[in-house]
Amino acid sequence: MFPDLFRDDVFRIETRRLWLRWPTACDADSLQSLAGDEAVAETTARIPHPLDRAAVDAFVVASRAANLAGTGLTLALCERSRPGRAIGMIEIARGADSAVAQLGYWLGRPYWGAGLMTEAADALVHAWFAWTPATRLDASARVANPASRRVLEKAGFVRTGRGPAGVPARGGAGEADRFRLERGRWLARADAGQCALAAAE
Repeated sequence: MFPDLFRDDVFRIETRRLWLRWPTACDADSLQSLAGDEAVAETTARIPHPLDRAAVDAFVVASRAANLAGTGLTLALCERSRPGRAIGMIEIARGADSAVAQLGYWLGRPYWGAGLMTEAADALVHAWFAWTPATRLDASARVANPASRRVLEKAGFVRTGRGPAGVPARGGAGEADRFRLERGRWLARADAGQCALAAAE
């Protein structure tokens, strides 16, 4: 699914303010603290609350295994000035019930409102279409999370519908808007200079 370039743990994508790199065991404390925030968990469809350390450790191990196998790409977001501290996560992976790749992400609450996730999503989407033969990428955003919908819209995604979303343990799954970005639309945006350029190593 993913090229060999992505399957090495030294791989990273650099943007103006961020590093996107493989998660490590050293990220677990930060991830538990930030993702364990109820306000953050409520913006996602997959993070449970409360979030225990065992779940975080298992997530890091599973993410690294998927990265290595080339079945997904999960990256920790870090400020360029502090590349050793994860402040959020972003991934492209296939769901168990879908052959189509899905974009997912979350960002720690202290970092909201600065456009960091828009920067990260644009860079990863650009890498996805530039370095894979994929024809489309899907995503979803909770109806109650307009900031996440704006991230997708700024990256070129188009809303395709609405459906259920949520972690059952949180009660009240709510609804999510479904989004899709086709390769042709991405190419048109790239040709028009609407995609951020990112460096990868």
